[in-house]
Amino acid sequence: MKPNYRQIAEQIIEKIGGKENVEQAAHCVTRLRLTLKNQEFVDQEALLEVPLVKGAFLNAGVYQIVIGAGDVDRVYAEFIQLTGLQATTIADVKSSGAAKMNPFQKLIKVFSDVFMPIIPAIIVAGLLMGINNLFGIEFGGKTMIDRYPNLQGLWDLINMMANTAFVFLPALVGWSATKRFGGSEILGIVMGLMLVHPDLLNAWNYGQSALKGEIPTFNILGLFEIEKVGYQGQILPVLAAAYVLSTIERWLKKRVPNAIQLLVVPITTITLTGFLALAVIGPVTRQVGDWITIGVVNTFEAVPLLGALLFGALYAPLVITGMHHMFIAVDLQLIGQSGTTFIWPMIAISNIAQGSATLAMLFLAKNVNDKNMASTSALSAYFGITEPAMFGVNLRFKYPFYAALVGSAIASAFIAVSGVLAPAIGVGGLPAFISIVPGSILSFIVGMVIAIIVPIACTFLFHYVSTKRAKKAALNKAA
Repeated sequence: MKPNYRQIAEQIIEKIGGKENVEQAAHCVTRLRLTLKNQEFVDQEALLEVPLVKGAFLNAGVYQIVIGAGDVDRVYAEFIQLTGLQATTIADVKSSGAAKMNPFQKLIKVFSDVFMPIIPAIIVAGLLMGINNLFGIEFGGKTMIDRYPNLQGLWDLINMMANTAFVFLPALVGWSATKRFGGSEILGIVMGLMLVHPDLLNAWNYGQSALKGEIPTFNILGLFEIEKVGYQGQILPVLAAAYVLSTIERWLKKRVPNAIQLLVVPITTITLTGFLALAVIGPVTRQVGDWITIGVVNTFEAVPLLGALLFGALYAPLVITGMHHMFIAVDLQLIGQSGTTFIWPMIAISNIAQGSATLAMLFLAKNVNDKNMASTSALSAYFGITEPAMFGVNLRFKYPFYAALVGSAIASAFIAVSGVLAPAIGVGGLPAFISIVPGSILSFIVGMVIAIIVPIACTFLFHYVSTKRAKKAALNKAA
C-alpha cells in the first residue's frame, strides 16, 4: 500500500516537539536534516515507531531522520507545507547546527562540505576505471585487448573519460572549497585549473625530474625562482589555496568601491593567490601531503593486519559521527601520490558487512515491518548506501551491528594482507569489485565472501546468545 506521506510528516512533527521546535529543514538522499530549538522535546522512541522512519540521531548539531531514497523527498515536501518553513539546503542546515560543534567537529564538517558535492564525479570516474579494469584482466595469459585489438580505441576513450575527474581534480575541489569558504566559485575553478596548467611540470613526474635536477622554474625579477610544478591529484594545496583566495576576495570586496570591483577584485585575487599558491602554499602543503601519505602507507605496511582490523571495526562507527568524510581526502591523496589506495576497498567491505548483518535479520526478526525493512535496507547496503541498514536495523537490535563490525574487521584484514588496491573510488558494496586493480580482484572477491558469511553467522550466534540470556533473566526474575 502506498504510504500516506502527509500523515507520516504529521507524526514526525509531533514526535520532534511540534513545528515550533523546528528552525530549519532540508534533506539529502536518504535523510531529513533538521535544526531543532530544543533536542529534549524529541520523543525518540515514539519517532522510531513512525512508518518509514528507519532511524534518528543527532550529529554536529543537526538532527537527522533516516527515511530512505525516494520516500524522503515526498515526506520533506509535506513536512515543509505543514510547518510553514521555507525549503533550505543541507549547507544552510549544517551552518545553523555548526554553532553547537566543537573545533574538531567543525574541521570534519569542512571536509564533508567540500567533498560531498564532488563525490558523483569521483564515483563516475571510479566506475569507468572499473570498466577499464575488465579489459585488463588476463584469461589464459591474454587480456581482452590482446585477444581483440579492435577494442583498443574504446579502451582509450573510456580511459580518457575516467581520468578526467582525477586530472582536473584541483578544479573540482577549487570550485567546491571556494564555495564553502565564501568566495567566488568561478575564481575557485580558475585557480584549480591554474594548478594543473600544461605549462607546469606534471606532478606525477616531479620526483623523477627532481632526482635529475631538471625542474623548470619561473625567474622572478632575478630575485628568486618558483618551481614550475603542477598539482594533479593533490588535495591539500588546492584546499589551502581556496581558503586564501576566499579570504583575499572577501577582504577586497569590503574595501573596493562597487564601481570598480569587477576590474580590481578578480584580477587582484587571482594574481595574489596564484603567486602564493605556486611559491608557498603548494610546496608546503605538498610536503605535508607527502608526510601524511608516507605515514599512512608505512603504518599499514608495518602492521597491515592490526591496521586493517582496527579500520574495519571502526569505520562504521565513524559513519555515525560523520567523521568518515575525511577518508575521501586521504583516499584521493593516496591515489594522487601512488596511483592506488588500499583504504577504499576496506570501506566497500564495511558496506557489505553491514548489509549482510541486516540480511540475517530478515530471518530472525519477528515483526513483518522489521522483516520488510531488513530486506530493503540490506539491498541498499549491498549497493553502497548503509544508513537505512545501520540506523533502521543494525543499531536498533545492536547485535547485528556488532556482527557487522566483526565481519568487516576480519574481511578488511584479509584484503589488506593480500595487498588489495583500487585505482579510484567507485561504488561501495557488491559492485566494488570492478573498481579493484585486476591483479587484486580475486582476493577482493574472497574478502567479499568473508564480509557476507561472517556477519550473517555472527548475527545468528549473537541472537542465540542474546535470546538465551533474556530467557535466563526472565526465569531468575520469576523465581
